[in-house]
Amino acid sequence: MRIIYFDGVCGLCNGFVDLVLKIDRKHEFKFSALQSDFARTQLPEALTRELKTIVYQKDAQIYVRSDAVLEVLRDLGGFWSIAAAAAILPRNLRDGAYDLVAENRYRLFGKKDSCRLPTPEERSRFIS
Repeated sequence: MRIIYFDGVCGLCNGFVDLVLKIDRKHEFKFSALQSDFARTQLPEALTRELKTIVYQKDAQIYVRSDAVLEVLRDLGGFWSIAAAAAILPRNLRDGAYDLVAENRYRLFGKKDSCRLPTPEERSRFIS
């Protein structure tokens, strides 16, 4: 199973979820807010407490930060897998850029008052 855990109130994170929903025509990805009870039972506490990273669970493997984004893009295939070539950059460089954006994401992309509510068409793809 492929699950993307994201900050449910982050505008950038929700934009990424929207992108994956649009591209993933085979419905291979599921989604869960890091704030959800499900995420708290599936992930280490540090990942659900600070909400500073996107988490991608692919079967038993957990990816975080830039690795998570790149692995999702790789798994989307097609054009998106080309962007995953950024994995050749050193992780500390990629994660440094990731952290810079993560620290400023609410200011740059906005913050919602509550977690995203999926539309009726999306509901089967979200785990709470």
